[in-house]
Amino acid sequence: MDILTLLPFIVLIGAMFLMTRSAKKKQAAAAQMRNDMQPGTGVRTIGGMYATVKEVHDDTVLLEVAPGVHVIYAKNSIGAVLDDAEYNRIVHGDDQELDADGTVVPDDASSLTGESDSAEVAKIDLAKDDTADDADSEDAEVKDAKGVKDVKDAKDESKTDGDADSK
Repeated sequence: MDILTLLPFIVLIGAMFLMTRSAKKKQAAAAQMRNDMQPGTGVRTIGGMYATVKEVHDDTVLLEVAPGVHVIYAKNSIGAVLDDAEYNRIVHGDDQELDADGTVVPDDASSLTGESDSAEVAKIDLAKDDTADDADSEDAEVKDAKGVKDVKDAKDESKTDGDADSK
């Protein structure tokens, strides 16, 4: 057998080995993360619920989802163990990074354009003008009347000798 004949099979086996190896690493990291849970840490379940760990057992975890509300979850249902800062930011809305920096990001890009003079910006009047609407409606009525006349003319032109108007 030639080496070129075996090369596709060798590449295929190598790719399968690399894929299973990375999947096993991810599973081992997830299992290690679940085993490192301690009471008092914040977690996110695979369903997206945030809770605090109260007790850790062999296969289950007792979580506090609200003050005084405790539920039992399987360890496999824990999607991520969060550090305290991230858990407080998500659950309680505490943003210590913003308090430390003092930097405020604007909601729009107006401060990024460099033009701070708002007097130069032309104001657009969005109010409805009644006189313009009356003139527009009269023009529309004239156009509609002409359109009806044109349709009748088109029907008359399409008739040939001996055609009747009956349906």
